[in-house]
Amino acid sequence: MVEIHVLRGAPCGATWEAAPKVLHLGPEEAVTRLGLEVQLLCKANPASWDPIHGSSPVHFAGHVHSRALKKALGR
Repeated sequence: MVEIHVLRGAPCGATWEAAPKVLHLGPEEAVTRLGLEVQLLCKANPASWDPIHGSSPVHFAGHVHSRALKKALGR
């Protein structure tokens, strides 16, 4: 059985909505797909731009989630 336990997630709730959507995928595909799902579900304004990270909050959230899953998988 494959499970994802969210220890910390996005304040908007996107993490908890996106996690079940990647359970049936292989590890590499799940890492990519989780980031995309979070971007689709994220409530942040995609038009705003963060000059420090060089991306919008939506893209930043996707990258953070993908990296977190990759780290959790030990890759």
